[in-house]
Amino acid sequence: MAGKQQGSRGCVSRFLALARQGGWWAGLGLVTARLVGGDAPLLGWETLTRPDRLAEFKPALEVGCVSSYDRTGGNDDGFSGKYSFVRREGDGLVLADLPGPGVIYRVWTPTPTDDWMEFYFDGEAAPRIRVRFRDLFLGATAPFFKPLVGYGVGGFFSYVPLPYAQSCKVVVRADRVQFYQINYARCAPEVGLRSYQVETDASVAAAAERAGELFRAAGQDLTRWIAPPGSRVEVARQRVRVTRGETAVLFARETPGRIVGLRLSPVTVLEGKARDLVLRITFDGDAPSVLCPVGDFFGGAWGEPAMRGLFVGTNAREAYCYYPMPFDRSAKVELVSERAGGPAVEVEVEAAYTDVPRRANEGRFGTVWRRENPTRVGVPFTFLEAQGRGHLVGFVLQSQGFESGKTLFFEGDDVTRLDGRLAVHGTGSEDFFNGGWYDVPDRWEKRLSFPLSGCLGYQKHLGRTGGYRLLLGDAYSFRESVLQTIEHGGTGNDIPTDYAGVTYFYEEAPGAASLPPVAERAVVDLDEVIFPAWWQIPIRAFPFEGTTLTRKPTRLGSDEVRFLSVRGGAPDWVGPPYLYVTCHVPVAGRYAIVIEALRGPEQGRVQLFQDEVPAGEAVDLYAETPTRSGRIPLGTVALEAGDNPVMLKLVGKHERSGGHGLDLIQLICRRTE
Repeated sequence: MAGKQQGSRGCVSRFLALARQGGWWAGLGLVTARLVGGDAPLLGWETLTRPDRLAEFKPALEVGCVSSYDRTGGNDDGFSGKYSFVRREGDGLVLADLPGPGVIYRVWTPTPTDDWMEFYFDGEAAPRIRVRFRDLFLGATAPFFKPLVGYGVGGFFSYVPLPYAQSCKVVVRADRVQFYQINYARCAPEVGLRSYQVETDASVAAAAERAGELFRAAGQDLTRWIAPPGSRVEVARQRVRVTRGETAVLFARETPGRIVGLRLSPVTVLEGKARDLVLRITFDGDAPSVLCPVGDFFGGAWGEPAMRGLFVGTNAREAYCYYPMPFDRSAKVELVSERAGGPAVEVEVEAAYTDVPRRANEGRFGTVWRRENPTRVGVPFTFLEAQGRGHLVGFVLQSQGFESGKTLFFEGDDVTRLDGRLAVHGTGSEDFFNGGWYDVPDRWEKRLSFPLSGCLGYQKHLGRTGGYRLLLGDAYSFRESVLQTIEHGGTGNDIPTDYAGVTYFYEEAPGAASLPPVAERAVVDLDEVIFPAWWQIPIRAFPFEGTTLTRKPTRLGSDEVRFLSVRGGAPDWVGPPYLYVTCHVPVAGRYAIVIEALRGPEQGRVQLFQDEVPAGEAVDLYAETPTRSGRIPLGTVALEAGDNPVMLKLVGKHERSGGHGLDLIQLICRRTE
């Protein structure tokens, strides 16, 4: 990690040096003009360097996104490339053709290529930026340096602001492009926006270096970034204790000001699947603006800390929130226990605040926690539906399917309607969180955090995944209304699922957050967990000599059956051939271990062991002709919550069998108590 950070600083330093020498860092768009009668609008690089102004209403006339989504309502959001361009032009594909003035704030794809990507500004015949599509995200090509660009969990993203005064056209010189999204904001002409220029501008280079410093600070104390310049920051510290049915005040102030940092520790006391510990924040004596299960507020997933975002998340020491929270007269932060029993909760609290009150052009911070269990067939999940003026700045989604081994609900697209207008239509759920290709090794299949996005985890065997996305320049601003949804299923919202989402936003008029009863909030764990052996079952070990493992398919009648084929040799000095795998279960208990396999002429006898003791009777899988076995119980064992080793041994074979084989289709852990 340290090496990567050092490398990122090196890139930005080279960037600054190029500016001083008359190189790349043209006006990437610092705004020099001021709106008549007001302050300079928050645009371009300032959206990445002035998080203290995050509560300000946005100057955009229109927020939008050009993407490769299937215009017919189907699921071809980039697979074929049919919808992955605006038009063909010569030997290239136009991905976006945007009228100005405006700023491109985000570029994303899971499928970059080595084809040339070109950015044309203000109707010019020659591109001002020409870069290999893949190099846009790798961090070695100006102006696209880390950590403002990056890749991981299957996606490639850039947050380098690209302003344009009159227009911007984006072209890829290729016959085919697949998935992509380009987020932009169109502005009023009077903001004085200047197009990207290939000329020296040291002020812009300094802004880029500062933005990189901010991104690298994810998970650290951001108070100095969030407090208005020149303001005095005070920190209130205390230890609070809350028992069931009680409420503890974490912070209270009866004079105007703003909260610029909130930290709770230890993180472990905020964990839990019951979601019965609630964070409540009220401003100016109104109804709560924040009413959220505390673990979910800080980006937890299924009862565990999971997110380390720039403005909100957890690190090894604490849970933190650095969204600026300005208020007019008063503020109160409380921790409410709705637990039915158990020990009291003790929390160390640090609240950083200043005496700078909410300004006329700032909204009030709020969150909405929503759960649909199950989601409704034919209707997408709703993050937020609201009236009035404001902007959305973040989302967290926990998705829990009802069947082990199935996550096809994550094919759904995010859809944003601002002021009644379709503004954003995404290309897939993991795409919304800057990822790509869920259920593919080394892509969207592990927990990973970036400053503005990340994967909360992918556990196919639990039918579970989720992600987060925080918005800066790409914030979704609205003047009259907002409707933010995400589909469950590739088409028709046809896969009922358990969705729980947190939306972070700023609004002009006071809102009232609400929560369903505590009994309706708890995480629901599957009682039966299926591990498809032919795909992703983690293999811990098998004998060094004489045993082979192969994943392959076969056809039985009209059905194709996929399986892990184990071919064992003779017993060695430690015993018979074996398959030693890892099974992850969500809760501790006793589990029946069940397999589904192929019976056939080369199959052996399989037996479940635990701690080198048989946990059930041996099962003979021999048959004259290959058939699917159906479910075969092997025994019952005690398993802990989390990863558990499971040992299957080939303890012999039928006298007519041609080998010590095990063609394993799936292994099942079914909780019995």
